[in-house]
Amino acid sequence: MGWIQDYQPAGPLWLSALMAALPVVVLLVALGIARLSAPLSAALSLLTALGVALIGYGMPARLAFDSAAMGIVFGVWSVAWIAFHAVYFHNVTVATGRFEQIKSVLAGFSEDRRLQALLIAFGFGALLEGIAGGGSPIAITAAMMAALGFPPIRAVVLALLANTAPVAFGGLGNPLIVLGRLTAPILGMKQDQATDLYSSMVGRQLPLIAWIVPAFLVIVMAGWKRMIEVWPAVLTTGLTFAVMQYVTSNFISPSLVDVIAALSAMGALWLLTRFWQPPAIWRFDDEPTPAQQSVGLRTGTLSAWMPYVILIVAIFLSRIGSIIKNLPAWLDLSALLHRADWKFPWPGLHNEVIQHAPITAKDAPYAATITIDWLFSPGTIALIAALIAGFAMGAKPGLLVATYRKTLHQMRWALLTIFMILAIAFVMNYSGATQTLGLALATTGVLFPLFSAYIGWLGVFLTGSDASANSLFGPMQVISAQQLHISPILAGATNTAGGVMAKMISPQNLAIGATAIGQSGKEGQLLRMTFWWSLILAFIVGLIALLQATVLEWMIPG
Repeated sequence: MGWIQDYQPAGPLWLSALMAALPVVVLLVALGIARLSAPLSAALSLLTALGVALIGYGMPARLAFDSAAMGIVFGVWSVAWIAFHAVYFHNVTVATGRFEQIKSVLAGFSEDRRLQALLIAFGFGALLEGIAGGGSPIAITAAMMAALGFPPIRAVVLALLANTAPVAFGGLGNPLIVLGRLTAPILGMKQDQATDLYSSMVGRQLPLIAWIVPAFLVIVMAGWKRMIEVWPAVLTTGLTFAVMQYVTSNFISPSLVDVIAALSAMGALWLLTRFWQPPAIWRFDDEPTPAQQSVGLRTGTLSAWMPYVILIVAIFLSRIGSIIKNLPAWLDLSALLHRADWKFPWPGLHNEVIQHAPITAKDAPYAATITIDWLFSPGTIALIAALIAGFAMGAKPGLLVATYRKTLHQMRWALLTIFMILAIAFVMNYSGATQTLGLALATTGVLFPLFSAYIGWLGVFLTGSDASANSLFGPMQVISAQQLHISPILAGATNTAGGVMAKMISPQNLAIGATAIGQSGKEGQLLRMTFWWSLILAFIVGLIALLQATVLEWMIPG
């Protein structure tokens, strides 16, 4: 039969939930209050998670350590591989000197830091999120802004705050595809039908937030008064993104939402600045204000952006089968790349843990499998794109190898943090601790949609991935909603939308952002600067879901 999870090992659910939350509490206190480094904070949290699993939940030692090992391997491939090669891609553009051209083009767009943040952090970041996901938007946009002259820490904070609205549809819709795959049997429908319903529902939640995110960014960066000075740009960027996010998610495909919305927002902002400019250029206090505004893009635009064009084309081609349906087999590069996938059960853990109601409809073994998509992974595509772009920019093999070694050294502590965070997530998941936390939040009855957002928020905080959070809590949310006679589509979508708001405080994303701008060790400072914004935005998502479950039920797709 295997080892059966116990969701109330301490007796009362509230007491069990307090015990289950100890690893999360230790991580938050160590990182945000004690101001320890991210690797040390993660190590203390991992030890706590193992202790809770072994002593509190009575989990056999071999299963506890097996789950930790599986989490590390999952972190290596599903998170670190992608984030590392996103940073490597950026480092190649720096090493070849092409990034200086990009800086010139962006300066030509506008010398105003507010407009640059809208274009890079919000627009270009959303495009990268839609194409690759992972930590790439944070790493690349933070590094770009820092290189342009933004204060490094401020650059990371802006990148983290902007990485909200597009995340639910990141990686060509991967979070919703994962959610649809896992919950379609529970809903009694086909996977594609479930995915489309979730896409429509999220597309009726996040646009209500997406249109204000540009204003939010500028306020955090420069204050309310300075935001009012650029309200045409703020409104144009946010509203265009929100409208296209809704249209694409409801009527086209979840795989193309971010790409279409981001390109539309960037195009609308560029078009606006051909006819309008802010009354005065705003820059940070410690930098000079240019004597004259630059209007229009400088020459060499296509050449400057060539590496990113290569990246976008490479990832688009690798996903073409997901975007364009019913392609002839010889044109479906996605299917060809997937042939190299390697899926295997994790030894000693696969089907050795038994889940039961209310997490599953009936007693069922908990699968523990890992898929290594050697060629299909965004990390692999980013590596290939980096090499192609490097050679196209005239780089010699020696320079590309040296840059790879430099990136390994640059990201060593961030990678270590990522591995331990995923180990914590897997230990908590297979021990039953995450399920206990979810069940505790599900006892809120009519307020469940409000707290549903925080369940997703917790999942992304632990894993750094909206897709992983949907894997972690998606089925539980759907089952709990069915028991409470609340729309399961709304619950699954809210898990996704609420989870989005934890991207800015997830430890591995903090580590990736800090490393990208050469500020390793500043993760605690970043957490303190983003934590309350994260909680507030998650509350807004939950409030929207609560209204949709009660007075706005017509917004839920049938």
